[in-house]
Amino acid sequence: MKSRAERIEGLLLVAILLIVAGFAGAASFTHVKDWTMANSPAGTGEWFGWANAVISELIPMAALLTIRQRRRAGGSVGYPLFLLVCAAGLSLSAQLAVAKPGPSGWLLSAVPALAFLGLSKLVLAQAPAAAPAEQEEPAPISVSVPEEIPAPNPPRLGLVPVPASAFPARPREAAL
Repeated sequence: MKSRAERIEGLLLVAILLIVAGFAGAASFTHVKDWTMANSPAGTGEWFGWANAVISELIPMAALLTIRQRRRAGGSVGYPLFLLVCAAGLSLSAQLAVAKPGPSGWLLSAVPALAFLGLSKLVLAQAPAAAPAEQEEPAPISVSVPEEIPAPNPPRLGLVPVPASAFPARPREAAL
């Protein structure tokens, strides 16, 4: 069970993710749409640019959620991870393509996608298992000890007691 503080922290992280997703989505959608329209045949409708933007920006989120679900279930994450890498590559390509040429332009243009991907991984990644120090201690074992412990029998050395009747009687010598 999570404590109240842990639940509140989790909700705050999700709220931050949603805010970053909204702003990153607006920037990324615009970049992907502009790149699509700049490279589409003349007369292509604006809807096509927005369709590419929606597709390329929502696939990473769906892939991250699928990866999380499959990890919990112990399944393979290969295909969703492949989709995540491809969609992120497409989004970053669009952002770099519309950026002002040069390192600062490329960096500023890529920040929305990189921030969203990094934050998504941070928030949606499976929490690590509790450290051994944080795990519950096992219940102590109760052992009852008798107040008087009987002495052990002396060890036998392989000698067998022989009754006195087994020996012949000797006559007593007269006293001198």
